[in-house]
Amino acid sequence: MEHKRILIIQTAFLGDVILSTPLVKTLRELFPDSCISFLLIPETKNVLVNNPYLDEILIYDKRREKGMRGFLRMVREIKSRGFDLAIIPHRSLRSALLAYFSRIPKRIGFDRSTGSFLFTQRITYLSDIHESDRNFSLVLGFSYPSISVFPEIFPSPDDYTYARKLLQDSGIREEDKIVGIAPGSVWATKRWLLERFAEVSDLLQIKAGVKVIFLGSEDDRKLCQEIAHQMETTPLILAGKTDILQSAAIISLCKVILSNDSAPVHIASAMKKPVVEIFGSTIPEFGFAPLGDNYTIIQKKMECRPCGIHGRRKCPKKHFRCMKEITTEEVFKAVLSYLE
Repeated sequence: MEHKRILIIQTAFLGDVILSTPLVKTLRELFPDSCISFLLIPETKNVLVNNPYLDEILIYDKRREKGMRGFLRMVREIKSRGFDLAIIPHRSLRSALLAYFSRIPKRIGFDRSTGSFLFTQRITYLSDIHESDRNFSLVLGFSYPSISVFPEIFPSPDDYTYARKLLQDSGIREEDKIVGIAPGSVWATKRWLLERFAEVSDLLQIKAGVKVIFLGSEDDRKLCQEIAHQMETTPLILAGKTDILQSAAIISLCKVILSNDSAPVHIASAMKKPVVEIFGSTIPEFGFAPLGDNYTIIQKKMECRPCGIHGRRKCPKKHFRCMKEITTEEVFKAVLSYLE
C-alpha cells in the first residue's frame, strides 16, 4: 500500500533523534514518492537540517506550549497536512495522543508505549537490541530494499568552514592529532569523574602530543571549565560554541571521541569516527552503544548496575563505584590505541 503523507514522531532527546535517521532513510526507500515529515522539539531540529530524505520538519515546543492549548494547536497543524501513516518511535502518551487526535488512520508504535492502546499496529519492543534496530522494527511489516543501521547527519559546507576556522583561530591545525572529549550528561551518574577527565586530557596533551577539545552544549560549558581548572595543560573549550551540525563538523576532524553515554557518541557514529565510551549507571545493552566496529566501551560489572535506564541525579547506593573504579590509565590507553 502506498502512503502519500508520512509523519515520524520523535520528541525525545538528541540521541534519540540521531538514531531515528536510519528510519527516515528506510521510509524514503520504501516510499520514494511520498511526503515524509518529522516532528521533534526545537533543541533537536538541527539534526535533520539538510537531510535529503525528508520533506518537512515540524517543531513542537513542549516547554513553551504547555497544556491543552499548545497540544491542540499542534493537533490542528498535523491534521491540516492529511497524514495517512504515523511512525512513532517515541514511547510517550503525548506522542500517541497527537497521532490519534490528528486522525491519522494508520499509527504504528511500540507495545511498551504508554499510549499503545491508541495505535492501529503495536510492535514488540525488544530491549536487548540497538535502538537503531528497534526503530527499524516499526517498518518490518513493509518490504524494503535495504537496511542501513548507521545514523546520518549532514553538515553543510558552511558548517565545515566554521569548524575549521574555529580550530585555526585557536591555534589548532588540521594536521594536528585532535581528540574530542564530551564530559557532559544530563544525569550525574552517567558522568565520569571530572578530575579523571582532567588527568586523561593532560596525559593526551603531554605524552601523546595531541590537541584536546571539549565538546558539548552551553549547559556543559561550566563543567568543561571545571575540568580545565584542574589541568596542567590548556584544552580548547568549544562547549556552547557550536550547534549540532557544527559539532558534527568538528567531530569529523577528530581522530577519536571520548564520551560518556550521551549524544556525542551518536554524532561520532554518524560521522564514522572512533569512539571510546564510558558507561556508569547505564549499560550498552539498553541499545545506545556506538555503531560499527571502531569503538571501545569501558565499564565495570557490578550487581547494582544498571540503576536506571536514563541514569540518576546521584548514586542510590552512595558509593558511585561504577565510575570511581574506572581508572585514568585504562581510559588513556583506550584513546591512545586509536592514535597509534
